[in-house]
Amino acid sequence: MRPLLLLPFVFLGACERHQAQDAPPAAAAPAPAAPAATTIPAPDPGAILNSVVRISTTQQAWNQGQPWEKLPPGKRRSLGAIVAPGKVLTTAEMAADATYIELESSDGKRLAPARVIAVDYEANLALLGLAADTDTTFFDGTKPLEIATTPTLGDTLEIVQVEESGTPLVTAGSLQSIDVVSTFLPGQFFLTYEVKASMQSAANSFSLPVLHDGKLAGILTSYDSKDQISDVTATDIVARFVEEASDGDYAGFPSLGISISRTEDANFRAWLKLPADTGGLYVSTVKAGGAADKAGLKKGDVIVAIDGHPIDRLGYFEDAHYGRLYWSHLIRGAKSAGDTVKLDLIRDGQPIPAEAVLDRRDEQDQLVPAYTFGEAPSYLVKGGLVFQELTRPLLEAFGEEWSSRAPLNLLDVYENPQKYESRGRRIVFLAGVIATPATVGYEPLRNLIVTKVNGKEIKDMKTLIEAFALPGTDGMDQIEFDEEKFSVHLDEAASDEVDAQLQQRGLSRLSRAEN
Repeated sequence: MRPLLLLPFVFLGACERHQAQDAPPAAAAPAPAAPAATTIPAPDPGAILNSVVRISTTQQAWNQGQPWEKLPPGKRRSLGAIVAPGKVLTTAEMAADATYIELESSDGKRLAPARVIAVDYEANLALLGLAADTDTTFFDGTKPLEIATTPTLGDTLEIVQVEESGTPLVTAGSLQSIDVVSTFLPGQFFLTYEVKASMQSAANSFSLPVLHDGKLAGILTSYDSKDQISDVTATDIVARFVEEASDGDYAGFPSLGISISRTEDANFRAWLKLPADTGGLYVSTVKAGGAADKAGLKKGDVIVAIDGHPIDRLGYFEDAHYGRLYWSHLIRGAKSAGDTVKLDLIRDGQPIPAEAVLDRRDEQDQLVPAYTFGEAPSYLVKGGLVFQELTRPLLEAFGEEWSSRAPLNLLDVYENPQKYESRGRRIVFLAGVIATPATVGYEPLRNLIVTKVNGKEIKDMKTLIEAFALPGTDGMDQIEFDEEKFSVHLDEAASDEVDAQLQQRGLSRLSRAEN
């Protein structure tokens, strides 16, 4: 996860508008400029203080380069909104890789350990409650916030802060624009408000509640001090998350399971046999086993309407309340897992109706997981050879320009997983080589995808560990790689001796295959 914008008084996430293949183009037109916002003491301090709590988390992620150890811990603070008896809403960033979460009353007099009731990293929302052994009197005297009615462009929203002294502050700002953007995880787009507000110095906070007429309108996830613009997770998204997460059986926001391209190019439209008065989105990829795949969608189809809403050539539709929005809100904002969505398609110039039952695929079921918060990475150290399972966080370890700097073979797996899904549950590769007596001559090898070990096909880390337990040929383990059918041999006796020495020198464990 990328470091976020550091301000004199708040520590908030800097919003990223990732222009992926399925990302919306430019943002919607902003509302007329509003007068400069001011931060003032809350008109009714008691009402606000009884509905918010401070949240402190200790977070410690795993070291992607050395998966047997963790990175140094860090701390974050935020202001959470009480949304139901004993339940607090905050961002998923506060729960990511958290080893300890603590709630603090707004007056600083009460502390209590907390647990995660539900978390959605894609929507960047988390619902917290008291830990099992906590004194339940922590929430005595508090009053949950009601969810606001959906605001409109130009409405005034109030951003809530609480100073270290316990004094609540309210910053009034104007709702400038509404768009579907990515604010935490790349490629995950949700309805977001842009609020023009100039906030002043107050207590350290990673996210803040945002109110509309005294009710919860959203959660502030980032603040740009230069432009004085705050990104706020929209009321619709907050309301759906709170409703579906409160019972402890959270399914998550659904997905259609496709990648799309726009259809504004005239030659492309002619090839697709699209009428001049029709918009549409070209389906470039259909994920195997996803909702679209089960509904019969194919690569080359063009989606021209969703639930009766015409989709234009750039992927926008006309929302009755918000106006022009990107199409993905019809799936990820307006629907729940298990809901049915009606699709109007054009295939080879002919109209075709389709219905898809939306679902939410667990990220751990993906060939290359996009995020692994709270999950220990799987790995194996054998004789000095270090094997890992491919994940996006591991690719991101190649640096800020990882999408161009990471090895091409690993990037191909990430960008085109459908080509590799038949191989197994995960892609295992040789991540690096520790110089040992067993790896002499192999030191330059790295980033090679493993296909077989001792004749056994490798489908994930578990099968790799099992394969090395099999007897090799003439005391040698044979490791086969994808690249040009390249293979190496590892002396079993020498590698076993090296493994013992590595553990004696402090390597806590030689393998992990917990996922």
